[in-house]
Amino acid sequence: MPEKLTEKPVKSFLDELASSAPAPGGGSVAALAGALGAALISMVNNLTVGKEKYASVQDDISALLKKSESLRKKLSDLLEEDVTAYTKLSQTMKMPRDTEEQKTARAKAMDRDLKAAADVPLRVAEACVTVMELCRPVAEKGNVNAVSDVGVGILMAEAGLRSAALNVLINLGWIKDTQYVSETRKKLDALLKGKPALRDEIYELVASKL
Repeated sequence: MPEKLTEKPVKSFLDELASSAPAPGGGSVAALAGALGAALISMVNNLTVGKEKYASVQDDISALLKKSESLRKKLSDLLEEDVTAYTKLSQTMKMPRDTEEQKTARAKAMDRDLKAAADVPLRVAEACVTVMELCRPVAEKGNVNAVSDVGVGILMAEAGLRSAALNVLINLGWIKDTQYVSETRKKLDALLKGKPALRDEIYELVASKL
């Protein structure tokens, strides 16, 4: 079984990312950005748990920590899923199309694998939105000495969201199933709506505490 990207040194990941290999690519980076954002939220929560100064919010912080850690794992797993999905798609693109039968088989496989390749970044986008939604309560209740990390977390989560959206869109552009494309675009639009404003609100809240 090949070693997971998330288990390799950072240098190896960056070297593979910079290479001509089809994956990892932007979808994996989107998931990584979201995972980094979740990890920062977890860090602030961990720096708040057990602190006497924050005794009144311990239950809330513990619940937020559980959520941020779940999201960190989910986004790490999605990074690996994106590599798998895009590698499969790149192989399908190489299917022969010399005969009408081969063309039909390839077209069917392409639509299937393009949907899989779009589904992963869509789930990355959903997870990144949830990370963003954790930032306000952590900025409000978490250890003020680490509040700047919430600011970095919101920026990373939004970067993950917007990056994932681009990866959804590039795959949708090749999919022939118009109903799937329409429904997926609606989901994506709903996920993106209002997020720049949320990012700015959290950023300003964090800056006000520095």
